Amino acid sequence: MDFSLSPDLQALQQKTRDFIAQQVIPYERDPRQTPHGPGEALRQELVALARGTGLLTPHASPEFGGLGLSHVAKAVVFEEAGYSPLGPVALNIHAPDEGNIHLMEIVATPEQKERWLRPLAEGCTRSCFAMTEPAPGAGSDPSMLQTTAVRDGDHYVINGTKWLITGAEGARFAIIMARMEDGSATMFLSDMDRPEIRLERLMDSLDSCFTGGHGVLHFENLRVPAADVLGEIGKGFRYAQVRLAPARLTHCMRWLGAARRAHDTALAYARQRQAFGKRLGEHEGVGFMLADNAMDLHNTRLAIWHCAWVLDQGHSGNRESSMTKVTASEAAWRIVDRSVQILGGRGVTGEAIVERIFRDLRAFRIYDGPSEVHRWSLASKLLEGKIS
Repeated sequence: MDFSLSPDLQALQQKTRDFIAQQVIPYERDPRQTPHGPGEALRQELVALARGTGLLTPHASPEFGGLGLSHVAKAVVFEEAGYSPLGPVALNIHAPDEGNIHLMEIVATPEQKERWLRPLAEGCTRSCFAMTEPAPGAGSDPSMLQTTAVRDGDHYVINGTKWLITGAEGARFAIIMARMEDGSATMFLSDMDRPEIRLERLMDSLDSCFTGGHGVLHFENLRVPAADVLGEIGKGFRYAQVRLAPARLTHCMRWLGAARRAHDTALAYARQRQAFGKRLGEHEGVGFMLADNAMDLHNTRLAIWHCAWVLDQGHSGNRESSMTKVTASEAAWRIVDRSVQILGGRGVTGEAIVERIFRDLRAFRIYDGPSEVHRWSLASKLLEGKIS
């Protein structure tokens, strides 16, 4: 594996870094940010900036206006975007749209791509992925899916409730996972402005970085034409893996950038803050935390790049992305937690960006599968001799 960056990728990395520093970070105190994410007007303004810089939706194929980045190239660009909580929003690489774009490029029909994917890739619309359900429905165990889809002539009638649906408020369309009469699962596409879809409420959460927040959706006799089935009937769980393996990894890429921002902020403070006759960073207790941060950043980046390389070789990457999701989320949490500690009182207030990163990042150990579920899955495969 050669992890050296080509001159073109180095130039793209620097271009993204400059864009985030010069055009995005100044928006971080914009009042159009809400507890449920950046407002739509702010999102559109940021997207326009990225469009003008040639950085909008870089992971999409050139056919849909993107740069067609490889997974390794995404690792480089997405980390730079994640350096600001608003960076992924600006580049149109935030969840869930990033994963939905990836899935639809692979699975959607030409008609579906023109109707839903192209406006999404152009940053004109947003989407949501409606899979998670309140108990006793599907969460970490997708086999518990309760939302149903019943064939009725040339339509399917969908009923059920979803929650923790990121980006639900203001989304143009949804990808809905529903259980068929034979127990299999299927994905459906539907516009969100249908009267049979009700956004019951937005859920208050620690994070505030996702446009549209996290919503509770109720589907009551939603009629979806057979032409709006995404992919093939009964292959919903398979398509979920097509989406989730790369999406887990792109989460890691973005949050690595956020963790690096927290570390850089703490390091700058430790270099200039005086305590007990010397710089704060010269005290071993603080210096060791900075060193641990640097090691966690280095090891996490290597893990992400290795997993990205595996995906670029055409492998599913399910095992690698699962392991990387756990190691990256826990390492990023350690980095941000140490950074708060180094900053002291400043670190628990809005005086530094680290407090916001701390709140946003805590959920990373839960999103796309809690660490414990990934460990359980890996342990099961180890015991069965499927991996070594």
